[in-house]
Amino acid sequence: MYQPDVSEAAIGSAFTLQPLIDVVAALRAPDGCSWDRLQTHSTLRRYLLEEVYEVLEAIDNRDTNNLREELGDVLLQIVFHARLAEEQGLFTVQDIIDDITAKMIRRHPHVFAKATSKELAETQLNWEALKSQEPGHDKKTLLGGISKGLPALLGAQKLQEKAAKVGFDWDSEPPVWAKFKEEIAEFKEAIAQKDYENAELEGGDVLFSLINLLRWYKIGSENALNRTNNKFRHRFAHVERCVKDSGKSWKDFSLEELDLFWESAKVSEQKHSLK
Repeated sequence: MYQPDVSEAAIGSAFTLQPLIDVVAALRAPDGCSWDRLQTHSTLRRYLLEEVYEVLEAIDNRDTNNLREELGDVLLQIVFHARLAEEQGLFTVQDIIDDITAKMIRRHPHVFAKATSKELAETQLNWEALKSQEPGHDKKTLLGGISKGLPALLGAQKLQEKAAKVGFDWDSEPPVWAKFKEEIAEFKEAIAQKDYENAELEGGDVLFSLINLLRWYKIGSENALNRTNNKFRHRFAHVERCVKDSGKSWKDFSLEELDLFWESAKVSEQKHSLK
């Protein structure tokens, strides 16, 4: 059975992906791991997604040790997908590295070609122009390069940012606020009429306009909601501990009593922030 060389001598002093590449190749070999041999790009999709979210969680928790581990898991997924492609004669890990290296050099002429860029805005416009010239880039539409597979919040923000770069944007804050309030009113009207199919559309418009409002204040909607999710998770855990410590079950408490536990969690947070 093939054994990859992962000794210190093989790794040497220079950075190399070869030991990991060899490990994945061994797993995919005829006498390798039966589970790994069954995997395809499609079956691995969920694992890549899970690993990326675990990286984000490590970043949010400022857990550098875990971040190192989770980045390794993402790297494994990249090497695995590259191995599948190599087996089909499509591309290799080195092709991936060569392509992204060339792309970054091409998109930074002010660094690698010594071109000047007087203002950040000019650099950003140049970035978009350079991207549009690359092979495989959808030149037919301005929004064609935005993946439809992005999480909805992030996708909405990228759509708005792309449109704003060509001038399709409000010229001041008041109309942004007005649009947000208008969408809320339309959502309320749909609910009042019990038109729930339209309410779903109007609810989406409320979210889209709120994301746009946050964008105007340079607040990332994904980060904002993630912080709120974490806050809710922390406070609800406090409520859960209070219920458990009481020796009672959830059904024994009224909503008002549970809300008192919730408020105590908020007080605890405030005390902790003052330390």
